[in-house]
Amino acid sequence: MATTDLKLSAPGEIPKPGPIGRLLRLSLGLLCLYYVFGLVNVWDALLTAEGHIRPLLWNGILPGLFLVSYIVNIGFSRNWKKWPAIVSIVILAGVAVYSWSITGSIEGQWSAGLLWIWLAYVFGHLGSAFVLAAVLATPGCEMRAFHHAWSILTGQHTKEHHCPIGPLGPVDRWERKKFSREN
Repeated sequence: MATTDLKLSAPGEIPKPGPIGRLLRLSLGLLCLYYVFGLVNVWDALLTAEGHIRPLLWNGILPGLFLVSYIVNIGFSRNWKKWPAIVSIVILAGVAVYSWSITGSIEGQWSAGLLWIWLAYVFGHLGSAFVLAAVLATPGCEMRAFHHAWSILTGQHTKEHHCPIGPLGPVDRWERKKFSREN
């Protein structure tokens, strides 16, 4: 079962991904960064002509809320469980209430701006971690890619983390099993 609990492993415990796993990481990273590129393209017009927040921003909320705790906990080596998602909800809702109090709508410039910043962070961090993990063949979870890069640069070993959600773990296991039999 997927959990946001931090479960770090000793360096070298998790095998590096193979070419298919790395290609999957690169593809997911580019997909996240494509979304961020879309966000950048609407920065100057976060609201439609009718005063509504653009659908592009609304579309990222649920995936972002699902992912933010994993990104923060694993990426920053914290064991804050679901708190990053809870704090995100409280802050986004608080700004929506503030927007409603001054404009009569939760879809104000304040709400749209904060939502844009939050989404750009979540998907920018995730996308760049995926790409870096693909380039470096980071073992396990892509959120450890920045730690892995630091380890390469400094020679200091850093802990690893299995992927708690998504397709990476199963694909990496399948690839190791498939190609270890053929060798």
